[in-house]
Amino acid sequence: MAKIEPRRAASVLGDPAGFRAVLLHGDDPGLVRERAEALVRTVLGGAMDDPFRLAEPTREEAAKPGFLAGEAAALAMTGGRRVVRLRDATDAHAGPLKDAVVAPGDGLIVLEGGVLPARSKLRTLAEAAPEVAVIACYRERGEELAGTLGRMLREQGVQAEPGALSWLAGRLGDDRMLARREMEKLALYVGPGGRVDEDAALACAGEGAALDLEEALMAASVGDAATADRTLALVFAEGASPVAVLRAALRHVQRLHEVVLAGGDAGVLRPPVFFRHKPVFDRAVRLWSAPQLEAVGAALLEAEKRTKTTAFREADVTLARAAVAMLARQARQAAR
Repeated sequence: MAKIEPRRAASVLGDPAGFRAVLLHGDDPGLVRERAEALVRTVLGGAMDDPFRLAEPTREEAAKPGFLAGEAAALAMTGGRRVVRLRDATDAHAGPLKDAVVAPGDGLIVLEGGVLPARSKLRTLAEAAPEVAVIACYRERGEELAGTLGRMLREQGVQAEPGALSWLAGRLGDDRMLARREMEKLALYVGPGGRVDEDAALACAGEGAALDLEEALMAASVGDAATADRTLALVFAEGASPVAVLRAALRHVQRLHEVVLAGGDAGVLRPPVFFRHKPVFDRAVRLWSAPQLEAVGAALLEAEKRTKTTAFREADVTLARAAVAMLARQARQAAR
């Protein structure tokens, strides 16, 4: 079996010489694409644009009997190992892959799949074949994502403080390509040999709906309904999803609940509270009791369910704004 453990993925990407094919699959298309490009670079080096060494068949071409085997066995006129890159691999390519890995030739077949269930024909065949490396590409979150962001910055010759990485991981979410673009932008901002601190992270990656939403929820959790609603209006003007807003509100309440249960110790949170928000967050912790937060959480969950039953975005936006206003009202009552 050639199912590669996460800790071994980097070594295979850096040296796939022992394999005839690599299957990349999972729910993170950005990571799948990034790793496929890393494999191509590893094998081709400076010959990335050499048409004699890189073949990129369509899904339909690759499904034809003998096509993959023929491409992998072909000799490059310019010398060196060939790469056959299939960007949309499905179960239709299981048979062609089986034939290709036992046929003559040394070309590397790189298959980019989406979410392949355990019973997928392609995944089952690949995991059973010692000639094929199978690397799962799942979305990263929390500390795992923060570690990846740190590695991306180090690749650019830049260091980062843990607090800044934690905040970035919480803000950027799990879009791999977005994360890489933001890290490249941050590296340019601080310059070669620079260091990303929380101020730099906020200055470079703090604009937009995500930060506005944090501000709105912080305001609501201490009873500042006017600021919360005004800021939330900006969030929706930038195209935010009402369901996403309600889920963020629920996560915010859950984080408050976790800290209240921990006796007010915000150090239990991962990722930690962003330093600019900590005074407001600490104030909110002092206002709320665990039962009050549980009741608000249940109300937010019910609001999320209701947004899924409406047919119009305007109605969902109204529901979401009303739910956040409810959070602010409850905060004012908790303060009395």
